[in-house]
Amino acid sequence: MPEPSAPLAPLRPVVPSRLPLAWADLSLTGKGLVVIALPLVILIGSLLALYFAFDAEARAEDEVRRAFAIQRDMYQVHALLAEAGSGVREYVLSGETRALAPLREAQVLLPETLARLDTSIRDQGVRQAFSEFLSLSDKKLAGLETLSELAGSNVEPDARMEAVRESLASNRFVLDELRLQIDEIQRLEQQVLDRRRSDVASDRAGFLWMTGISAVVGLLGSLAGILLFSNGIVRRVQLLEANAEKLERGEVLDPLPDEADEIGQLARKLNSASALLRAREKDLRDGEERFRLVVEGVRDYGIFALTPAGLVATWNAGAERIKGWAADEILGAHFGRFYPDETRGFLPEAMLARARRDGRAEDEGWRVRKDGTKFWANVVITALFDEGGALRGYAKVTRDMTDRKRSEEALMAAQREAIAASRAKSEFLSRTSHELRTPMSAILGFAQILELDQSDFDSRHKLAIGQILKAGHHLLSLITDLLDISSIEAGGDDVELGMLILAEVLEEARALAQPAVAPSGADLAVELPAGEIKILGDRRRVIQVVLNLLTNAAKYGATGGRILLSARLLDNRIQIEVSDDGPGVSEEDVPRLFTPFDRLGSQSSKAIEGTGLGLALSKRLVQSMNGEIGFRNRDAPERGAIFWFTLPVCKSPPDGLDTPSIGPQPITESTQ
Repeated sequence: MPEPSAPLAPLRPVVPSRLPLAWADLSLTGKGLVVIALPLVILIGSLLALYFAFDAEARAEDEVRRAFAIQRDMYQVHALLAEAGSGVREYVLSGETRALAPLREAQVLLPETLARLDTSIRDQGVRQAFSEFLSLSDKKLAGLETLSELAGSNVEPDARMEAVRESLASNRFVLDELRLQIDEIQRLEQQVLDRRRSDVASDRAGFLWMTGISAVVGLLGSLAGILLFSNGIVRRVQLLEANAEKLERGEVLDPLPDEADEIGQLARKLNSASALLRAREKDLRDGEERFRLVVEGVRDYGIFALTPAGLVATWNAGAERIKGWAADEILGAHFGRFYPDETRGFLPEAMLARARRDGRAEDEGWRVRKDGTKFWANVVITALFDEGGALRGYAKVTRDMTDRKRSEEALMAAQREAIAASRAKSEFLSRTSHELRTPMSAILGFAQILELDQSDFDSRHKLAIGQILKAGHHLLSLITDLLDISSIEAGGDDVELGMLILAEVLEEARALAQPAVAPSGADLAVELPAGEIKILGDRRRVIQVVLNLLTNAAKYGATGGRILLSARLLDNRIQIEVSDDGPGVSEEDVPRLFTPFDRLGSQSSKAIEGTGLGLALSKRLVQSMNGEIGFRNRDAPERGAIFWFTLPVCKSPPDGLDTPSIGPQPITESTQ
């Protein structure tokens, strides 16, 4: 694609616009409504003109039919009255009642006919003549009825005939007047009809002119709509289409008229998109160039691409440094060449299959350089898929881990040697301790026999016997501690956990420690929380740990001071503390407290006996009972040290564990 051009010049209309600005800025919906509505309105106007013309003709035809109906009904009224008069005269002459049938018919039909006439006649001049016509009709009908009644009455013949002659004389000219009135009404109706026909003809001509004008205007409006649609939409859409093709080719777009409708907005957005795409294309090229430089510049990692078939497609400097092949030597070759003979047949394809399935595959193993030497490599293969999910290839990253592999092998060898040395040390201590216990038991046995007969010896021999017994017990304690530590380190400790009553265990420990504390002149006190507290531990080992801590406090505490054995609840654990008022321990010596054979007081002039195993053994025993042990100096202004250890609180007997017996257990005292 071409480089982004300079900023676009101001937009100049490609199509000379003679349309008002309001039309150019009108939305496409508005333009479409105008283009469609203009011919439609003209068409509707033409149809309305035709409708009104047809309606005028229909009304004219209705007027003609109404005039004919009025004429017919008037003649019917005249005919009914004439027939009724003839029938009455016949009745007067003959006396036969059948001659009155026309009168009876007129009495029935005349009201209906006159009602129709009253509805049909609408012109005021005609209605005045019609009123006269009604009065004459009523007069004629009334006279006939009177005449028929006189002819049928029981009056003397002479008087009756006189009355009949008078009635005939009064009604003789009514029918003639009625005929003249009918002619007058027809003349007036004809005038109204002619006037209305003239109006209809005039209206028809006007509507025809209107229809013609509407057709012409409609044709012109359609042409104008087509022109507007072509200039305002079609040509601009064609320009947009041409710009879209240029955008696809990455070319600079042609400017479009700057209008505010949707096409104008689309044109501006298309130009903005073109500029943005060119900028992003430039950024992408720059990014690809930077990525290429980074990949090619990396020397600690071999980074290259594989085709879907596993052929090498790219090669960087790191891959050349690690594997030894130059790019022109390896491109197009299968990456299985990097694997040794024992794995080349299956591992490369297995790695590709795993990458296709999981997205990536990682492996560490031996790989082969160009010169045939092997190196330990960490390999990551990532599958590359396109947007449709089709496999496009793989990215492979290789790192030379040979130095780390050798370091790990050396470390593992040293670890194995250390484990073997520790095991040998533990076996030596265990065997030595067992071998020493037998003669030491014999020495103590003979010394105890001599002690029974010490009354037979002088004071010098008695002192020697005491020294033998004291040294024997000290050595036996040392041997026992060595055996315990060796057993714990070997994983063969004999800790048996059970539910213990705290107060009983600590009281027993206090009683056993009292003889060892007494020579120091210290006051041994016990402080326990209220209530019965049960703990989970080995009774003999708990007492052994407490004895070790109390003996230490007696050795290193102030002479004649105070030793406190206390306990407190911490959530679901109990913390047992032994505190004294001695000098405490310096901060730099605290990390050495629980180290075997490291006696902190051995450098002082004060002779303090001990083996240096008591605290180390206590730590291992507490840890074997799922507890913790620690130390802290007492805060000023008080002096002294506080040793503490924790054990779990037991609210019910644990499953599978038996509660040890409560009676005293054999305790082996061990001192630091």
